[in-house]
Amino acid sequence: MAATEFLLSQMSYSEEETLSLASRFAVELKAGDVVALCGDLGAGKTQFVKGIARQLGIPAESVTSPTFPLIHEYEGRLPLYHFDFYRLQQIEEALEIGVEEYFWGDGVCVVEWPEIVTPLLPDTYYNVNIKASGTNKRWIEIQ
Repeated sequence: MAATEFLLSQMSYSEEETLSLASRFAVELKAGDVVALCGDLGAGKTQFVKGIARQLGIPAESVTSPTFPLIHEYEGRLPLYHFDFYRLQQIEEALEIGVEEYFWGDGVCVVEWPEIVTPLLPDTYYNVNIKASGTNKRWIEIQ
């Protein structure tokens, strides 16, 4: 389920366009919002997170994929909690790191590979689908 009326379907033709689109989207974000990012490996999910970070006052270049630690925390005008559950095998692993506390906390949560934790997501959240189409082209849908 989507959190608000921010709906968008747009083609991005560069990394900078993806950053800009995510940054515009992030203007709407507030404490407690959760963004579920879906897309294949290399689709541009982490690039999208960099755009969100930029809007929150976090340097985009400081954002990296948290594949091995599962979460990176960044301080900005709101805290940004960036999860990557690609390597997660069971939902219990997410529970062990306290994911529910983050989802109901004081920051913005962005979850790459949210499929395994879908039952833990709040009733309302933003769903972002990114599909790569060639080297730099990305179809981005935000609901």
